Amino acid sequence: MANELQGRKIAILVANEGIEQVELVEPRNALEGAGAEVHLIAPEGGEVQAFNHLDKADTFPVDKPVSDASADDYDGLMLPGGVANPDTLRMHQDAVELVDGFVNAGKPIAAICHAPWTLIQAGAVRGRTMTSWPSLQTDLRNAGAEWVDEEVVVDNGLVTSRGPDDLPAFNAKMVEEFAEGAHDVREPARPARFEKSAILG
Repeated sequence: MANELQGRKIAILVANEGIEQVELVEPRNALEGAGAEVHLIAPEGGEVQAFNHLDKADTFPVDKPVSDASADDYDGLMLPGGVANPDTLRMHQDAVELVDGFVNAGKPIAAICHAPWTLIQAGAVRGRTMTSWPSLQTDLRNAGAEWVDEEVVVDNGLVTSRGPDDLPAFNAKMVEEFAEGAHDVREPARPARFEKSAILG
């Protein structure tokens, strides 16, 4: 995988805390190992706090706040898990609209564990075959996805996996899909745009 992503720019979108550290570090290492330039994006600048399950782990510097990021500037999007991380992101309007930008452009997205919560908020899962941490299967089905219990699932540029044990398969498929580039945008599988809710303001 040494040069598959040479010249590609990849965004990793996280909240400022609550990220499962292994689901950030190992995919980022895989992306950089394949030659990609990787930017860590979060709602606020400074640092993000990662966790090992419920225990605080390391902090990582933010490359760009969400308000300054655009899907136009990147070739793919990676979404780590951790329960609090996507739960916070899906309440952040700019973060959801950034995800929406990748979806509308047909750019590849890789999401692991609880990360599909943010994809649900962006209206990006209807008609998709996906997997996730098992506790999200009802949420995904209610949002119109077909949920399957597999280590990695690829659907038209969307790569999903269940959790940390699936990282080797997830990382390999993520690099493969990001190397392929943008896919055709399927309609009417999802709304044309993210609709702001009363909660998001």
